[in-house]
Amino acid sequence: MKLTGIRWSGRTAGIGAAIVATAVAGTAGIVAVGFGDDAAKWVADGPVTTALHTVDFPAANGREVSIPQRDTDRFAMVGVTWTNPKLDFKGTISVRTRAVGGGWSDWRPLEIDGHFGPETGSAATAGKARGGTDPLWVGFSDGVEVRAVTASGRVSDRIPAGLRLELVDPGQPKRRKVAAAGVGQARPERFQPVAEVRALEPTPTDPAPTDTTTTAPAPTETSTTAPAPTETTAPPPAETTAPAPTTTSAPAPTATTSTSAAPAPAPTSPVPTPKVVTRAEWKADESIVTEPPSYGTTVKAFWVHHTAGTNTYSCADSAAIVRGIEVYHVKSNGWNDIGYNFLVDKCGVVFEGRKGGIDKPVIGAHTYGFNTDTSAIAVLGTYISTGIPAATQDAIAQVAAYKLGQYGNDPLGKVTLTSGVDGKYALGQQVTFNRIGGHRDAVATECPGDALYGQLGVIRSKAASVYGLALTGLTGTKNGTTYYTKTTTTASWSVSTPSALISRFEVLVDGSVVATTAGTARSAALTLAQGTHTVQVRGVHTLGRTATTPAQTVVADTTAPTFSQVPTLSLRTGGVSSTVVPVTLGWRSADNVAVRSVALTAPTTGTFAASGSYGTTTKPGVTTAWSMRAQDWSGNTATSSASWTPVFIPEAKATRTGTWGTYTSSNYLGGSALTATAGGASLSWVFTGRSVSFVATKTSTSGQAHIYVDGVKVSTVDLYSSTVKYRQVVWAKSWTGSGRHTVKIVVAGTSGRPRVITDGLVYVR
Repeated sequence: MKLTGIRWSGRTAGIGAAIVATAVAGTAGIVAVGFGDDAAKWVADGPVTTALHTVDFPAANGREVSIPQRDTDRFAMVGVTWTNPKLDFKGTISVRTRAVGGGWSDWRPLEIDGHFGPETGSAATAGKARGGTDPLWVGFSDGVEVRAVTASGRVSDRIPAGLRLELVDPGQPKRRKVAAAGVGQARPERFQPVAEVRALEPTPTDPAPTDTTTTAPAPTETSTTAPAPTETTAPPPAETTAPAPTTTSAPAPTATTSTSAAPAPAPTSPVPTPKVVTRAEWKADESIVTEPPSYGTTVKAFWVHHTAGTNTYSCADSAAIVRGIEVYHVKSNGWNDIGYNFLVDKCGVVFEGRKGGIDKPVIGAHTYGFNTDTSAIAVLGTYISTGIPAATQDAIAQVAAYKLGQYGNDPLGKVTLTSGVDGKYALGQQVTFNRIGGHRDAVATECPGDALYGQLGVIRSKAASVYGLALTGLTGTKNGTTYYTKTTTTASWSVSTPSALISRFEVLVDGSVVATTAGTARSAALTLAQGTHTVQVRGVHTLGRTATTPAQTVVADTTAPTFSQVPTLSLRTGGVSSTVVPVTLGWRSADNVAVRSVALTAPTTGTFAASGSYGTTTKPGVTTAWSMRAQDWSGNTATSSASWTPVFIPEAKATRTGTWGTYTSSNYLGGSALTATAGGASLSWVFTGRSVSFVATKTSTSGQAHIYVDGVKVSTVDLYSSTVKYRQVVWAKSWTGSGRHTVKIVVAGTSGRPRVITDGLVYVR
């Protein structure tokens, strides 16, 4: 395997470069899966070669030192390290890179978070560990420029000794296409094993890793101004911090608990084992991990970190980012393995971190002073102002619940730990933390960022309880806050806690469990007895906590509505013609629970309340069926229909008294009308029906007329109008049933305008 170093084009004074490259052998790979993909898939296949390029900084000039812009071999992750692993550099280190085949990026800061890796172990005791920034994923690049500046105004601060630029090439696996069958509907994780995976240890035929040193050329001269250094203070966290620590008088311990190279069998967690991309699957470089893992005896707390890299990475690159972090932690920081126990990307895909078994209490190098008997996960990216997506929250909650659950520890609880170093807390100091805490709780750092730190409360709730459970609805019809159905309904609910952390759901009717579903279910069908009930959903977490939704009222009803009054037609005031009579349709319905609506289905359509009236018109002399359908809120229905006929009785068929004249015009019904001016002149009609109306012409010379029904005066109408109005219904009366009646019209003889012009009667039979 031929390895080339950083390409230079000139002087080399004061700068050294070194490259370490490693091949990882494997027979299975990783599938990049996109939702809905049904084409062939590209599968990672064969070994992956990683490389570390290191560049020593020149001697510092006062409080500043830089590596000018230059060409390099390919890399995708960049960081800066220095000799003293416990030095907390207070300055700023900025970097800009050139994408392969692209342009130069803006200046970007490298995060200096103050974590110093392991407290114990051969790397630390042998002096191999180095301090440094967090590595920054920049994508595949072939050019770099970097500058380090001490904190402004701090005369005592100096550029750290042994400053070194670290350029990591995580390698790119060879790819081959495979058929989409069995892959296209994969779960929303971009990396999945596609074959039986063998251990990815180097084979005897693989060349041993080699170190190659190349000569450093002079930089290409480019006028680029680096950003001025600034001193910033991390804003206060969004969450309430843990209680103040209490110091005990006990002797300072050398470690928080005993450790072991051979762990006891892992206890079973009540939480299902989370799905992870294993080290074999993300192609960890096992050849650089030269020592066996160390183990604690339990997992008391779970720390959340961010890697302080870019958030714009593609989830298809997550495995490469994890490989890069491994190389950086081992080759650059001088640790034995990747520091985190787990890593997770913004798509919610979890990666196995430090080797030793995800079910074991592996001691990592993640939270200085509190690495033993704790576990940690790092989110790929920076989450200072932007929080992590729900999928990533769910992944963290599941891993935390799994690890804490192995040892019966409550993710919502607190724990008192003893500091194993002199750091943010003194050696031997006892500190109370949330069992799921942020890196900043234990170490003086901004990690995991304000936004992510503010989300830890939700993550704890998801890890320990059925969080965000809500009964979203019942099938049937909803009126206000009550649902109505006949005999069955389906309850639906939503929840924020991942399904893997939910043991089951129980559906309660009137407080009793009537259905039990799996934790993946989000609905259940119910059969209800007649009457009013309450429905609730109770979620049971794998750790035992329960959550129950507020009660929702539902009414089961199979009784149909009734009509206490059939559709009934009555005459009303308004204009009439030979084809139109103004009428009012009335009805009355009832239900044992509640009528939702009444629909008119013939001769026209409309939707109305349970009882009421509706003004419309109909054709005279024609029998019309009026049909209606009542429906209650449960969907039960009843129909009712009645037929009615409006009939004209012309004035010519009336019995007259007094003097009456005749007007002829097409404006009158039948072409003529009777008129009288003398008081006492009358017209009488006899009919059998349930409703009647008087039709007259209104003019400026028209006066009043008295109306008698069955010998009793019931009304006096005034026929005055400033404009002539023909064929006007000026009075109407209805009865509850049909009967024989007499209607008499008597001229009142109004002074100055005594005339009455009548156009007959209309009645309904």
